[in-house]
Order: sequence, then C-alpha cells, then structure tokens
Amino acid sequence: MNGRAGASPRAGATALHVDWTRCRGRGLCTELLAERLDRDEWGFPIARDGGRTRDVPLAPSDVAAAQDAVAMCPVQALRLVSTSAG
Repeated sequence: MNGRAGASPRAGATALHVDWTRCRGRGLCTELLAERLDRDEWGFPIARDGGRTRDVPLAPSDVAAAQDAVAMCPVQALRLVSTSAG
C-alpha cells in the first residue's frame, strides 16, 4: 500500500504517520484532528500528548478524520499505518 487516501487501516491499532520532510505546516490536519494533534512553534503537527513522534496513535473514533486528513493533505505528508500491539 502506498498510504494514499484510499488506504484503509488494518486490524489492530492505527497511527497517523507524519512525513516532516514533506510537511509545510499548513495545519489542515491539526484542524481535522484537534484532539490528537497540536502545532509546534513552526506550525508543524505534533502529538497533542507532547510526543514528537512521527506516528501519532489514533483512537478508533479518530480514524475517519485521519482518513480525511490524509486525503486532503496538499503535500501528501500523511498516511495511516498499523501499529502492532507488541
């Protein structure tokens, strides 16, 4: 899978992967996922819990908004990824 808008999350936990090398800090994703994402001092998305990780964990209720964010990102800097439980 290429992580594009049509990609569905797999069974198990899902995270939003942020490719900071592509991101331009426009903030659309932070508006769509305000409970999970915040913006750093330069406008780039970071996990609201304070972690500066590229993979932001999502609750099942966040997956639809995350799919919208992936589809609408103007620079294709987002994708959904499965995370293993361990």
